[in-house]
Amino acid sequence: MESRIAFAKVAPGAYRAMLGLEEYLHQSGLEQSLLDLVKLRGSQVNGCAYCIDMHWKDLRALGESEQRLYGLDAWEESPYYSDRERAALAWTEAVTNLRDGHVRDEVYEDVRKHFSEKELADLTFAVAAINAWNRLAISARTEAGKYQPAREPVRKSA
Repeated sequence: MESRIAFAKVAPGAYRAMLGLEEYLHQSGLEQSLLDLVKLRGSQVNGCAYCIDMHWKDLRALGESEQRLYGLDAWEESPYYSDRERAALAWTEAVTNLRDGHVRDEVYEDVRKHFSEKELADLTFAVAAINAWNRLAISARTEAGKYQPAREPVRKSA
């Protein structure tokens, strides 16, 4: 599959604006592992191979276990996630899948138990950002597999 559009080259202002949002999110105070987990789950829901590859590798570089990564597709049935992570994942799926035109009240009530108003705003911007990145990568046919994380993998002792 050949890439179609080089967004950074042909629309550099818009691309820089997207990177500005990413910079804000990295300084927002939300845990980096949570941000990457949300980005990976959103990318799975959207079927974005490039972003799945990227965020899987970023999470591994942070020291995330393969068990938690493999279980992410079935996070609701997997015991590997904290209540805060579960609330964030439910929020991610609800905001990504707006088929009914809204996010259910139960999902909102649960996420509010684990996130302050500012954190929820930042989490929602993170979900919106990954949905935008997914759509850009999918429409451009950005090739998966070539991404390398900037961080070195964290080795966990046995």
